[in-house]
Formats: sequence, structure tokens, C-alpha cells
Amino acid sequence: MKKFSLLLTGILGFALVMTSCNNQGKGTSNGALTSNAAERVYVAPGEHDEFYAFISGGFSGQLSVYGLPSGRLFKVIPVFSQDAEKAWGYNEETKPMLNTSHGFVPWDDSHHPDISQTNGELDGRYVFINGNNTPRIAKVDLSVFETTEIIEIPNSGGNHSSSFVTENTEYVVAGTRFSVPVPQRDMPIKDYKGNFKGALTFISVAPENGRMDIKFQLMMPGFDYDLAHPGRGDSHGWFFFTTYNTEEASSLLEVNASQNDKDFIAAVNWKKIEEYVNGGGGKKMATNYAHNVYDESTHTATSTMKKEVLVVDPLEVPGAVYFLPTPKSPHGCDVDTTGEYIVGNGKLSADLTVHSFSKMLAAIEAEKFDGDAYGIPILNFEDVLAGTVKSGGLGPLHTEFDGEGNAYTTFFISSEVVKWKVGTWEVVDRQPCYYSVGHLMIPGGNSRKPFGKYVLAMNKITKDRYLPTGPEVTQSAQLYDISGEKMELLLDFPTVGEPHYAAGIAADIVKARSKKIYNLSENEHKYGIQTDADVRVERNGKEVHIYMSMIRSHFNPDNIEGIKVGDKVYFHVTNLEQDYDVPHGVSVLGANTAELLIMPGQTESFVWEPKQVGVWPFYCTDFCSALHQEMQGYIRVSPENSNLDLSWSLGE
Repeated sequence: MKKFSLLLTGILGFALVMTSCNNQGKGTSNGALTSNAAERVYVAPGEHDEFYAFISGGFSGQLSVYGLPSGRLFKVIPVFSQDAEKAWGYNEETKPMLNTSHGFVPWDDSHHPDISQTNGELDGRYVFINGNNTPRIAKVDLSVFETTEIIEIPNSGGNHSSSFVTENTEYVVAGTRFSVPVPQRDMPIKDYKGNFKGALTFISVAPENGRMDIKFQLMMPGFDYDLAHPGRGDSHGWFFFTTYNTEEASSLLEVNASQNDKDFIAAVNWKKIEEYVNGGGGKKMATNYAHNVYDESTHTATSTMKKEVLVVDPLEVPGAVYFLPTPKSPHGCDVDTTGEYIVGNGKLSADLTVHSFSKMLAAIEAEKFDGDAYGIPILNFEDVLAGTVKSGGLGPLHTEFDGEGNAYTTFFISSEVVKWKVGTWEVVDRQPCYYSVGHLMIPGGNSRKPFGKYVLAMNKITKDRYLPTGPEVTQSAQLYDISGEKMELLLDFPTVGEPHYAAGIAADIVKARSKKIYNLSENEHKYGIQTDADVRVERNGKEVHIYMSMIRSHFNPDNIEGIKVGDKVYFHVTNLEQDYDVPHGVSVLGANTAELLIMPGQTESFVWEPKQVGVWPFYCTDFCSALHQEMQGYIRVSPENSNLDLSWSLGE
């Protein structure tokens, strides 16, 4: 009996080995359950991922950086929300970045990142991303992975069809989701129809330094402008925006904005409008919006309030704007790699509508119009239709392209990614998502030259996919291999906030530009210091300024006396390190702010207002050396009427 058991065990073991060997290289419908899938997303210790994925945080207001194929989280870049880890929006240098015409706004809803392009290919210089609630566009500099500019968008509400860039990053667009009175005024909401306007804002980007500026705002009819994409190739010079609520309803939109069989894609010839504006066209409108810029030399942000914007009436530029009828309540607006095909993802349509750019031009030339909307010509649907993807799924949202003639579309209601052929419109594959997929991303999939290889699906609901964490479960992304004829699920990984949208790029393009330190000799911060000889503490009435240095493993000074209750104490702290990846932190007991996290060669400041007499410690909050625990100091606070003079020391 014992011999039989050993023989049976051996046979079963051999069978398992053979099954495992046979599965290698095949993959199965179980995708991530196979060892083959695990191997394909595994990045060995010390090796790097092939792609960066920049995934928006939605309601978190931030932008997260992941590696693909591993799904590892590398960094959360603070953009529209305060971030205690990096003191973003807490320290004195970055507070101005969150300034708006409505005051200091420390939260927003970040949705659509897009990477800068040159000749229609991703160049890895910047990521642009929109803030929805208080309309803003931010620029993230990928040499430092930090937000360096935020511009507020006036005359807008729900800044959704943003932030997408033209082929040479001439412009970033910011289209309003909610049409509003322009200029804003007190008026009955019931008078919405015909009176509200939808602003499409074109923000110029300076080629030498990326500086943004509002070039013009196109004042469109009062629809909801949902998403957008630029033309490329022959369609370069055009921008395409989906619209819904062409009914112009202001209440119960789930019913009242779903009446029309077709809404529109707005085709905007920005080259024509640019020429009109450069020739003196358009009107200056008084307004108020913030333009916030972080200066890398001074390590400090400034906020400037702008007082006017140039607005353009589309009727003043004949031939600049047309409407393409598109079923029904379209969401995504996506242009293929050639620039010929414009995909309208109608949320309430079972089919996927694809328009032809060349047919659009022919219809315009032949004046094949089906009426107009507020004076803007509506093209005949059949005259601009390239084809229809039949039986795609339910609830199409977003399409991207792999550069091999294939398109991939998310279907929210049927929770799947569908692969189809561009030109024949044939569905060739479909894979389920878990669950309720919104947008997807192919690295470079919205450019002339996609990198292909993977599709990343971003899901709104996960339910049983992860360990439970109370009523709210993490949202997630799922990675599919698209290198073969059939898609294969490789990996699930949790995301920060809502993974609303993403942009991906080959890592080698970005790595080559990555900055390792801030050069101390180039530090022009108003309160920065170069050496320990510059360390000092100065009083100006009730204001005290501490010019402090930090280096492994001490602060200078580390003992400070003469501070009084009621003083406003500014810590200006410079990290003297010039070694890659050696930041230092600082926090003082009782400070009503976040800690500072200061990069090598950088200066940051925070304010401490002591309210109690005592001796209060401060310390380094970022583990930096074997003597990190010893990196600490004390600050003495005396009564308000004390006559104790300021003094400071190190090593005494």
C-alpha cells in the first residue's frame, strides 16, 4: 500500500510538471492566474519597468506615477490638493500654487493627463492635467516630476474636455463641461437655453520653457463639452470635442439630456482661428483668473491675477467650426494615428460611430449641411460617416490605438475592452474587466506613434477583487497584453484615488531627462543659504526668520533661544546635500502645518506660531543616515514679555 501511494504521488507530480510546462507561453483565459502571466509582469530587483504610467487620482486631485508592466507605485505628484508628505500647499513656497480667483482652494478633481508631443510623438517633457471643479490646467515638469505651473480657466465650469495637446504642443485645450452665463451674473436658471455659453479655451505653450498662456476662448453654444482630441497628420490644425446635452436642459439631465437621437462632435479649425486672432480678431473681456508659476531657481511659486481674456465668437470666423452629428451622448472623442478617423463613443449607443476627416472636408467643400445650431453648420451624418463598429458592447466610453491598425474601446455597462480593426470596423476580440471600466490607456495610444504592447483598463468598482476595507474598496487598474492576436489579462493593481484616465510613455524617453539634485550654487531662494557661514536668526518685530541648514546628520543651528509666545517664526531650511536621493525632512512640535521634505540643494519654508512657553523639539522626518535619530534640536519659547535676546548655536 505504501509503495502504491508513492507511485501515485510520483505520477501526479509528473502530471503537474507537464501541465505547467505545456502552459508556458500559451496563457489562458484565467490570465493573471497563470505563472506565465506572472513572469511577464515581474520586474527583477534592480531592473526597471519599460513604461511610465501617469494615472489621474480623480477626486484625490493628484497624479500618480506607476511602472508598467509591474504596476508598482513610484510617486504621487501633488497637483490640485494639499499633500502632507511633500508639504505641497502647506509650505510657503507652494501655497501660491493653489491660489484661484475664489481664494485658496486646496482640493480639486483631477481627470485627464496628457503628455507633450513633438511631431505627433510623445517627447516626455511635460504632463498636463486638468482640475475639474475650480477650472484649472496644471503642467508637471518630468525632469523633476513636480507641478511647476497652474493656470485657472475663466468663463468655465467643470473643466472636463481637457487637457489634451496638439501635435507639437502648440496648445493645450480646456473645454467646459458645464455651460454657464458669460460673463457670470445673477439670472434665472430656467433661462439657460440660448443664454448660457460653453467656453473652449486654447492655452498656448512656449516651446522654450513650456510657459502657458490663454491665447483665446471660443464661445460656443450652451452644450456640455465632454472630451476632446487633436487632429494629426492631414487633420493637424483641427481639434474635435464631444458634446452632450444639446437639448440645453438644466435639470434632471439623465432624462432631459438624453432626448436627442444624436448629439455632436464639434470640429474646430484652430489654425484658422489662430490666424484670425493674430490679425487682431477677437474681443478682450474683463475677467479674473490666477496664473501660478513655480520658479526652479528661487524654489518659490508666485501667483498673478490676470484681468482679461480674449474671446472669439465662432460666427466671426466662417469655416472655423462645424458640428458632426454623433449618436448618442458621446463621451470619448478619439483620433486614430493617421488623423483620418474620429471616433465618437456614444454612451447610450450600442454601436461605435467613426467619422472620416477627408469626408468631412469634402462635405464642407460641397456645403452638405443639415441645418445649423446657433449659426454653426451641421454636416449630414451620412456624408461624414466612415463606418460603424457593430455589436461592440454596451456603454462605449474611450478608444485608443496600438499603431498596428487596431483600436481598443472600453464599454462601461458590459464591463469589457473590445478590440476592433480600423477600416473594416470588425470586432476581433473582447475581454472582461472587473468591474465597470471607464477609460483605458495604451502607452502613446493617442499619438502618431503608439508603443503598443499593453492596454491599461481603469475600473470604477472592484468589489471582490481585493481584501475588503470597509464600505469603500480600492479602485483599480488591470493590465492586458495586446502583443498577440488576442488580449490577455496579466495583472490587477490598486490605484490612488479614482483611476480616471492615464497617459503612458516609454521609460527611456523620460529617464534621460530626469534631474538628480538641485545645484546649490544655483539656489536663488530669497531665504536660501549656500554654506553654514550663512546660518543666522533675525528678529523684525514679532517676526523671526531662522536661516537654517541641514546635512547628514545635524541641523545648524540645533539650539535656538529668545523666541517668545506670540512670535511668528519662519523656518527657512536649506538642504546642503549634493548627493542624489538624499532629501531631509523637518518638523517642530506644535507647528500647525505639515513637515517639510527638502530635496538636495533646495530651500523650503514653514511658519510656526508658538502659543505655549517651553522647550520644544524639532527633528528630521526623513530617514537619512545611521545617525538619523540624532538629527534633532530644541527651540526655547519664553513669555511674551521676556527680554531674552535671540541666540543660536551648534555643538555648544
